[in-house]
Amino acid sequence: MTDDEVVEAVRDRARAGSLPAPAPPAAVTEAEQTIGFPLPPLLRRLYLEVANGGFGPDDGILGVRGGACQGDWNDLAEIYQEGPDPSGQIPAGLVPVYDWGCTIWSLVDFRDPTGPMWCTHEGDCWPQGINLAQWLAETMTDTLTVRRLLASQPASVWPPL
Repeated sequence: MTDDEVVEAVRDRARAGSLPAPAPPAAVTEAEQTIGFPLPPLLRRLYLEVANGGFGPDDGILGVRGGACQGDWNDLAEIYQEGPDPSGQIPAGLVPVYDWGCTIWSLVDFRDPTGPMWCTHEGDCWPQGINLAQWLAETMTDTLTVRRLLASQPASVWPPL
């Protein structure tokens, strides 16, 4: 899917009334300042034009201030600062956006405008080999699963499933 197709697919879900309102521009700017990197353009566009989180798998990804929360986390900036990774192994610029449970998180690489996706589990961190647009497309079609995430883990980190 192209970025425009992803935006339209998320917009269709928002029309069904299941997503929060778009984020205020100030909340997006605040998150970028706290994180120290700009949001990838697709994520920024989704937050500002469609919904402040809540899209993606199950209950959806975290929003910025005032948007969709997940578990004990209220927004992207908060989780980036306090993070689910007590080991400190997650590189700067990788922002947790979705908790799959069992200490498995999907992260977006804010250092790259295409938003490459990463995964972390129990302190290990590795690239998923897809970008944010692909990740969202796969989560909306239920083709991205925890099993697939763990299978993308390099053998040197964890034996593939």
